[in-house]
Amino acid sequence: METTSRCSTNDHLVIIGNGMASHRLIEALVKQPTRPQRITVIGAEPTPAYNRILLSPLLAGEMQQEALSLRDAQWYADQGVTLILGEKVETLDRASQTLTTDSGRSLDYDHLVIATGSRPALPDIPGIELEGVHGFRDLQDAESLEAIAQKGGDAVVIGGGLLGLEAAEGLRKRGSGINVSVLQRSERLMNRQLDATAAHLLKDTLTQRGLQIITGVQLARLESDGQGRVTKVHLADGRQLNTSSVIVAAGITPNAELGRQAGLRTDQAIVVDEWLTTSDPTISALGECCQFEGTTYGLVEPIWRQVEVLAATLCGTHSQGYADAPSATKLKISGVALYAFGPTEASAEHEVLNYHDLEHGDYRRLLLRNGQIEGAVLYGDTSQGPWYFEQALAGTDLNAYRQALLFGAADVDALQASMTDQQNAPFHLPTSEVA
Repeated sequence: METTSRCSTNDHLVIIGNGMASHRLIEALVKQPTRPQRITVIGAEPTPAYNRILLSPLLAGEMQQEALSLRDAQWYADQGVTLILGEKVETLDRASQTLTTDSGRSLDYDHLVIATGSRPALPDIPGIELEGVHGFRDLQDAESLEAIAQKGGDAVVIGGGLLGLEAAEGLRKRGSGINVSVLQRSERLMNRQLDATAAHLLKDTLTQRGLQIITGVQLARLESDGQGRVTKVHLADGRQLNTSSVIVAAGITPNAELGRQAGLRTDQAIVVDEWLTTSDPTISALGECCQFEGTTYGLVEPIWRQVEVLAATLCGTHSQGYADAPSATKLKISGVALYAFGPTEASAEHEVLNYHDLEHGDYRRLLLRNGQIEGAVLYGDTSQGPWYFEQALAGTDLNAYRQALLFGAADVDALQASMTDQQNAPFHLPTSEVA
């Protein structure tokens, strides 16, 4: 299908943002013979694109910063891509198809991709602007948190989801004299991915490591020391926590301001169609700054699918268009294995299969509907997680193998082979009935 978003080889394609989504798009484009020959990438950070997923092990001291780099600046030059770093696009003029950065640089474009990512969602409470309040989204944040860990003292992490727990554990591992508390509004950790049992196991593990986990709480305000620095966290129930640092990891806010300022259609983020095209046919949006059919994005799997569609669209090759699909969740904390997808709560239509090995700390729960897997939570031994996810995506009818499902692919295969052997075995009458 031909779309209005296609670039010709002579067009100037400008990409705003040099994060993981932008870099993945560039990697895809430079492989296409019909790529735009002029590509310019503008990144607000001073370093080329890096793997943000690895910020947590970087903070924990499990890897060096160099391991996060995706490509160096020379690679962009070798691909004929102009890379501009350390500049933020401030204005976008759709009528003249030009943009201006905070350095005063002006660029024209034939087609534009906005891939500006997101920032931490800050709770609307008094004191959130105080010194000592940090996010955990980029290399600079990781450096700040490393310094906090090594200095020691008290730190409070707001958010008991993936990023919050990874930040808290990274702080604990990196500093010998730091006390880390995690505040979670829900009654359980990772409430969007885990059922109550898995969340309880996770809480126990992290508590045993030295983290203080406080669930079911509401923030009231942050208190200043009188000199503009945070010194206490006040909870709605009256409790107070002493702290010198607050790390906010409770969701993200899409960086959609540039699109709004330019008059693009926006909601929570920049609205796109299935070809990642905005309300302006010469502008596309990608990743955490875009919104498709009411959904915004914070995981890499759907964004990688968006990249495939947009690369094909820009180069004029065939694509089915983007469509949302289920994603699986994995926790990046050393020594804690967790894998989950699908609904967290069982409905009346679900059949629930459970396995819990207290001695080894293994837990598995599968949700089946009409013999098909719709959701899974694995804690401890997660080796079968990808296989369960594959069966769920394929809609495989596993009803005949229910008794082996909790033990994974090998047991299901063995049961299937046994059933096949029985079906193919020759039929013999009992000896007493033979004439």
